[in-house]
Amino acid sequence: MTNGKFVITGLAALLLAPGPAFAQGSEPYAPAPYVRFEHAEWTHDAVIYQINTRQFTAEGTFSAARKHLPRLADMGVDIVWLMPVHPIGQVNRKGGLGSPYSVRDYRAVNPDLGTEADLRAFVDEAHRLGMKVILDWVANHTAWDNPLTQSNPEWYARTPEGAMMPPLGTDWSDVVTLDYTVPALRQYMTESLVYWVREFGIDGYRADVAGFVPLDFWETVRAEMEQVKPVFMLAEWEQRDLHQRAFDASYAWSWKNAMQRTVREGGAAAMRGYYAEQANTWPRAAYRMVYTDNHDQNAWDGVAEEIYGPAYAAAIALSFVGSGMPLIHNGQEADLDRKLAFFEKDEIVWQEGRHAELFRKLVALKTRQRALWNGEHGAAMVEVPSDAHEQVLSFTRGAAGERVFAVFNLSAAPRVVAFTRARHHGTYRDALTGEPMAFTPETTLALPAWGFRIFAEEN
Repeated sequence: MTNGKFVITGLAALLLAPGPAFAQGSEPYAPAPYVRFEHAEWTHDAVIYQINTRQFTAEGTFSAARKHLPRLADMGVDIVWLMPVHPIGQVNRKGGLGSPYSVRDYRAVNPDLGTEADLRAFVDEAHRLGMKVILDWVANHTAWDNPLTQSNPEWYARTPEGAMMPPLGTDWSDVVTLDYTVPALRQYMTESLVYWVREFGIDGYRADVAGFVPLDFWETVRAEMEQVKPVFMLAEWEQRDLHQRAFDASYAWSWKNAMQRTVREGGAAAMRGYYAEQANTWPRAAYRMVYTDNHDQNAWDGVAEEIYGPAYAAAIALSFVGSGMPLIHNGQEADLDRKLAFFEKDEIVWQEGRHAELFRKLVALKTRQRALWNGEHGAAMVEVPSDAHEQVLSFTRGAAGERVFAVFNLSAAPRVVAFTRARHHGTYRDALTGEPMAFTPETTLALPAWGFRIFAEEN
């Protein structure tokens, strides 16, 4: 570490991910796989699309959102994540419409979004089009007027004075915290999660503030849902242990933070450091969800638009071709450039955005090129050193003959890049334009500010 920053040298600078895990063998020191369950096959190359149903259409309903599903399938989306679908609390409600994360009934549908039949029709249509649907689940807390506060008050955490309370350290005044030391609560919540899988065909969950809830609860839930069907579980948390028996994917908040630092300061150090940390400390079988935007974070948070704007396409592209499971937030393909209002109506204005075609091509590339698949199903990132090391991140993924070679100029100045190792030499096509490209020792690339090129090798 130099001046508080990691300096990547030696083997770690060459290989940004370790090799595959080995199964436990007869030798006492043989390494065992960290992740103890199998990812559903349909998650191996999956791309997630998040829908805020309230803001997704003028109507703000499942039925209106269902009309967009053919478009999402055409984009290549695999998993549709619906923000919470449950009725919203009235007591201590924030804003006019309240937070969808203030749940009044875990086994009902918010009538503002539609009926149970409407939700079933949405799920059925997504399945018909080859997509899966996951629900947002708020296990840690409920609305103040959730009937459980009256029927089972012993299920709630208390202040020293004995009062129900919002989660510690938050300003979530519209919700109260559950107490997971109570076995009956765990049983009720587990049965509720299984209910939507069994009765509505839901394919898994995004777990809100997953780290606020004990890990052994999630492990039990995973095992019980798998008795019904294979599921996909995404944790809104960043902790390795979540992946052992409970979650397929976790939030890569550190990817988002590294990208914002990159945009503010310029240079490849932050992203190179992220990928090295990922390779060194996280199991290969863990999917890390990477994104530029979601419902409570926007690419421009803390970064002026005139600074982030030119880098936005590069950030999107890196989320697809670097290691990670990419998320598309609703409206990104229509140039949504703000966080949508959380407690009021704030409809997305749909148009053919500047990056709509980029998203389509990147999803198709990820699906087509096995090297870019998620976790252990894809290939490690292998850095290709260049003479612009401080500004440029360049790497291959995949074995010779099936490699993807990507070069990102992570700076606000144009660069002509020469490569100092032969790890990428071969014949390729530009993955976005189809232009043929051969890389030899003499080949250089001219990249504009925040420019990038992605190449797929020809067999």
